[in-house]
Amino acid sequence: MQRVSDSLIHTVGGILSAHGAPAPAASASYAPADFSVHFFLQLAVILLTCKVVGWFAQRFLGQPQVVGEMIAGVVLGPSLFGLLLPDVAGAVFPKETRNVLYAGAQVGVGLYMFLVGTTLRVDHIRSKVRSAASVSMAGIAAPFVVAVLLTPFLLNVPGLFAAAISRTDATLFLGACIALTAFPMLARIINERGLADTALGTLTLTAGAFDDVASWCVLALVLATFGGGPGVVVLAIGGGVAWAVAVLLLGPKLLRPLARVVERDGAMSNATLASVLALFCLSAFLMDACGIHAIFGGFVLGVAIPRGAFAEEIRRKLEPVTVVLLLPMFFAYSGLNTRLDMVGSPTLLLIALGVLAASILAKGGACYLAARLAGEDNRTALGIGALMNSRGLMELIIVNIGLQKGIIGPTLFAMLVLMAIVTTMMAGPLFELVYGRHARASGQRVCAPNSAA
Repeated sequence: MQRVSDSLIHTVGGILSAHGAPAPAASASYAPADFSVHFFLQLAVILLTCKVVGWFAQRFLGQPQVVGEMIAGVVLGPSLFGLLLPDVAGAVFPKETRNVLYAGAQVGVGLYMFLVGTTLRVDHIRSKVRSAASVSMAGIAAPFVVAVLLTPFLLNVPGLFAAAISRTDATLFLGACIALTAFPMLARIINERGLADTALGTLTLTAGAFDDVASWCVLALVLATFGGGPGVVVLAIGGGVAWAVAVLLLGPKLLRPLARVVERDGAMSNATLASVLALFCLSAFLMDACGIHAIFGGFVLGVAIPRGAFAEEIRRKLEPVTVVLLLPMFFAYSGLNTRLDMVGSPTLLLIALGVLAASILAKGGACYLAARLAGEDNRTALGIGALMNSRGLMELIIVNIGLQKGIIGPTLFAMLVLMAIVTTMMAGPLFELVYGRHARASGQRVCAPNSAA
């Protein structure tokens, strides 16, 4: 293994040096050309890894492609690639170049959520508003109850939370982590199963969006009380709500002239596409600047896009490059910041398993009960609970923020990452068990796991 590692380092280092980039071990500053050389190498490795791991996950694990891509991101990080071949991993993904990868990752996930927004059926939201509200409120309330019960115990374990954190801040942060639904992951699973334009898919996406926004608002509150100041909360909640309302109310009217041009011509011109992309970037920027997240800016704009030929042309032009090229960067960047070797002792492993079990029961169980009380049949409610329990890489984003801001320590970070991976991997098979196969048997158009695009 050492001989292979040395050979790979020599090869990669030679290629990079030939193009003027610093050697892997060098501490010299990077010129713009150096970032370009590393970026293309990183992108090639990411795309190939996502393809291979995604195929393996579909073929042998019964997981959708998106879960395979999430695993691929973790594989490329310090949990596997960096653990087995640390020098090679450092040569391919030096820390100095990751900001470029981060920017590409945000474009990818933001555009994907914009495309998801264009598929959201507003008529289904109206017909399912009671169920969506019930599921969303239950998916927020139950996790925070669990956080209230767990936090006092976790605060007594050294290294999990910051020493100076208050019990209130710790409870709010943990509750936000448990309440979170992986909105991009959830959307991708729903799309791959052919459920994007169904009542179940719309209900779940709507409830998941509400839960994610609530979690980000709670995170803003924690950051404010932890040192960010009250302005963080005001900007995040006030600015985010104001922009979302403005886009949803005015967006369809302002975009209708562009839609009429597309319907008249039967195609979308490059100038029209450039205008749409500029609006997407503006919406993503404003939501990111407010402290929510860029993906919600993209999603809100997507919901406001007039349906028909206009939305179909946007998806036709943007979906291939977004899904195949850009989105894998999001998974890879998150995986590069994920370490699963932090939970080493039996005691910490038991704590991690306890957090995992409590999170599953709180989120999945509460959403199931809320859907049943709102009038959904048993199988639909089970399917909603299974999907809402997926946390994915949105969880990794929020726990990375917690780690960077000093709210949590590396050990709790690893526990929450483990929870994110397990709940995401179980979402697809559990949904198939409780809903998918029975829906297909009754004639409903629900794609099987390995037949998804």
